[in-house]
Amino acid sequence: MGKLVVTEFITLDGVIEDPGGAEDFEHGGWSFKFDRGPEGDKFKLDELMASDAQLLGRVTYQGFAKAWPSMGDNPFGGRMNDMPKYVVSTTLGDEDAGWQNSTVIRGDLASEVSEVKQGVAGDVLVAGSAQLARGLAEQDLVDEYRLMVFPLVLGGGKRLFTDGFPRRVLRLTDSTPVGPDGVLVLTYEPVR
Repeated sequence: MGKLVVTEFITLDGVIEDPGGAEDFEHGGWSFKFDRGPEGDKFKLDELMASDAQLLGRVTYQGFAKAWPSMGDNPFGGRMNDMPKYVVSTTLGDEDAGWQNSTVIRGDLASEVSEVKQGVAGDVLVAGSAQLARGLAEQDLVDEYRLMVFPLVLGGGKRLFTDGFPRRVLRLTDSTPVGPDGVLVLTYEPVR
């Protein structure tokens, strides 16, 4: 059975919104202002290669589906395109999941996630997908958090853990600085 991994670019004040600048967030693209170095790039490639599937929210899925199909000529793009992708959405139809190896799931989140995890041996990667990541975290369905922390405070935006979030204790299992700009990869597991 696979492990559900939430991986996020995150600021010091917990913002995960639009690190790549593809949405209409006023601070969009904030992660590109920092050099995460070859170590940070290797971490993201290794993370993707160790995954057997992706679980995505609609907004992230649609952004990825626009960008990645034309980038299959590199190892990262090839893996993004080839691996199974599950998009959690109540608004997308099956015909809207046109990116290869994509399936729309609509049912109960806990049972759908369990079914996806049963079908793989490696990680099920949840990248971005703020609303989905929060929903998974609130239901205590996340097995591991990988947070690439950028030394930046935005003062507003979508956060991974919002006000009213249930109390959770996490255990730090790894911390690795990457790049010259103070970016840090923190890996946590929930204490259950």
